[in-house]
Amino acid sequence: MAGKTALIAGATGLIGKELLQFLLNGNEYDKVIAIVRRPVGIDHPKLDERIVDFNQLEQRKQLFTADDVFCCLGTTIKKAKTKEAMWKIDVEYPISIATLASSEGAKKFLLVSSMNADPESAFFYPRMKGKLEEEIKQIPFETTAIFRPSLLLGEREEFRFGERTAAAIFSKLPFLFTGPLRKYKAIEGRTVASAMYRVAQKNDKGLTVYPSELIQEIGC
Repeated sequence: MAGKTALIAGATGLIGKELLQFLLNGNEYDKVIAIVRRPVGIDHPKLDERIVDFNQLEQRKQLFTADDVFCCLGTTIKKAKTKEAMWKIDVEYPISIATLASSEGAKKFLLVSSMNADPESAFFYPRMKGKLEEEIKQIPFETTAIFRPSLLLGEREEFRFGERTAAAIFSKLPFLFTGPLRKYKAIEGRTVASAMYRVAQKNDKGLTVYPSELIQEIGC
């Protein structure tokens, strides 16, 4: 093992649960810190699971001593109930995590964003993700990798009508999403997780933004 430590936030979500398996089963990390609101339900010798109050992360600063930090946090308006609550989970928590990790010496920060992230968008969700990206880019990591997947596919705990509908369309009409439309093709959560894991093992420096079609190539 290389003796590295990984930290993951969002390990119970669609991408996060897949990424956690890559981190635990690979040879690149000898310790994986998972900061969660509820147990992940996994027993593994490399896993250091910490149940935290995300509103009080500053009080747990010592947890953020890691080499590579993976942030897969995100919710929906249905679950969050309000835009304010959604903003806290999708924007404020990731910024806090990145800031604390940077102050504790983390070298790499890998973030799940969204395909249409745009701080100037007239729509709330892409504007929210765009604002998040703006803030993350200002935090001085040696490596910052932002992943912008299109519609995500995979097994979730909650039912999402849009994703189920898209999955049916893509399975029956895959030829529609080629050429210029390739970037709109839905992508499996496991593929995104695989891409994040592989990118983390590279020696690239600076900021790189990965669009969905590139995530597909790297993660497969």
